[in-house]
Amino acid sequence: MAEKRNIFLIGPMGAGKSTIGRHLADELHLEFFDSDQEIEKRSGADIAWIFDLEGEEGFRLREENIINDLTDKQGIVLATGGGSVVSKMLETDFQHEV
Repeated sequence: MAEKRNIFLIGPMGAGKSTIGRHLADELHLEFFDSDQEIEKRSGADIAWIFDLEGEEGFRLREENIINDLTDKQGIVLATGGGSVVSKMLETDFQHEV
């Protein structure tokens, strides 16, 4: 069976990555993930609270861990957070997956 490829949507906050990602995943019969929603789901806290408590550095670490985990999956559409491109580690992960 052929390996399913991933699609990563990267762009500024509010650009429509999640909206387009959901539609794209539906059309291509792939699983959709939103990194911000995954952070909230796994941590049990909303993004604003994480920023207030841990600052941007703590949030970015959580974001890196979630995205690293999700990029190991096959056949997904991933909408990343608007600031995910600031991480050198994530930049390397995205390039490796292409």
